[in-house]
Amino acid sequence: MVLGLYPFADIAADGAPRLDAAAGEELVRVERAAALALGPRAPEPPGSLFLTTRRVIWVGEGGMGYAVDFIAVSLHAVSRDPEAYPSPCIYTQIETEAGSDEESDESDSEVNGEIQPSKVTEMRIIPSDPGQLDRLFEAFSHCAELNPDPNSESDEENGWVHGDEGDEDMTDGSDAEFSDVNPIGQTDDRDITHAVVELQINDQRFQDAEEADEESHRNGH
Repeated sequence: MVLGLYPFADIAADGAPRLDAAAGEELVRVERAAALALGPRAPEPPGSLFLTTRRVIWVGEGGMGYAVDFIAVSLHAVSRDPEAYPSPCIYTQIETEAGSDEESDESDSEVNGEIQPSKVTEMRIIPSDPGQLDRLFEAFSHCAELNPDPNSESDEENGWVHGDEGDEDMTDGSDAEFSDVNPIGQTDDRDITHAVVELQINDQRFQDAEEADEESHRNGH
């Protein structure tokens, strides 16, 4: 297992990446006009994005690019909140060899203005056509599911989310059919009201049952 982002330049004559066919790697989706933003840096000019059954590969101008194994992507989410990021994108967090995404310092990903791919813990994929964002996310999620975290005990530990929230609003998602979820830290008032009413009803039923039982005992003596 390879953790972290790494440079990628293994490109065939037709511009497609050379895949590890011996390991069963297959191409799932191609997005021909997608920019890539690494950490706090400005986005790279649009290039080609390749989602395979094993990796996320982005190839920019001149045939140079970056890749990350899906096994190293600890979280991915749709972000449409302009306050979180100016452009609609797929936001990802990446585990690195240096430590988890919470432990790493994003400021360490640059040295003398040069990006250090292996230390990048955040990456944004920005399609030129925002209308492709949902389909891109579905393909991304599908590929991620093919590469579960070997250290996870259940699917509930995977950090996947689908929605219109910002980068901070991360909750678990599922496969190609997604349901809307509430962001962490937010709760639907209707859900709370429903839960409270249901609790009150159940409490009343319990109290009525106790009263009926007590009266039955009294009548029986």
